[in-house]
Amino acid sequence: MLKRLVCFGDSITARIEGHQEPMLTSKLSLKLNDFTVINSGVSGDNTSDALNRVESDVLNHNPDLVTVLFGANDAAFHKMIDITTFKENLLRITNKIGSRKIILITPAPVDENVQFARTNETLYEYAKMVKEVSYDSGSHLIDLFSKMIIRNDYRQLLRGKKNDGLHIGESGYEFLSQLIVDKIDELTLNNILKV
Repeated sequence: MLKRLVCFGDSITARIEGHQEPMLTSKLSLKLNDFTVINSGVSGDNTSDALNRVESDVLNHNPDLVTVLFGANDAAFHKMIDITTFKENLLRITNKIGSRKIILITPAPVDENVQFARTNETLYEYAKMVKEVSYDSGSHLIDLFSKMIIRNDYRQLLRGKKNDGLHIGESGYEFLSQLIVDKIDELTLNNILKV
């Protein structure tokens, strides 16, 4: 029987990038033969919004595993959720879902040449908080921020249809989906996740 992976997040999770379904869901479905992949991304959401829909959009699917990717909107100047509330929200989300089922993903960096509502300095602080929550709760982690920003071509990964320095494009989704697959493989290999 196929396991269920729910991708819970904001527009980075939800975007279709000109395709029929969300790009992240599409790429993960091609790579993960043992999973049904469910997309629960909503554009514009922050962690406060996520708390309001975690029951309906995650728990109602009875998932075996959940990726949680928020922070880009929490860290935006025009709708910022302060970092303490951000941490509290993530901890509450983690407690509701269960830390063993969660892969927390840090927010991605932005291309500051074209993105004016967020800075990498601020996003780095929010990414650090995601890592703290992962450590405190015992949940799994993908440090997308660190893995992207060290690449010389990371701005290329941020070039999608919008080209706004925030929303990743097809190569960005290829990069992110592979990080998720690698993490699932690691959890399976270490008998943390039974597939």
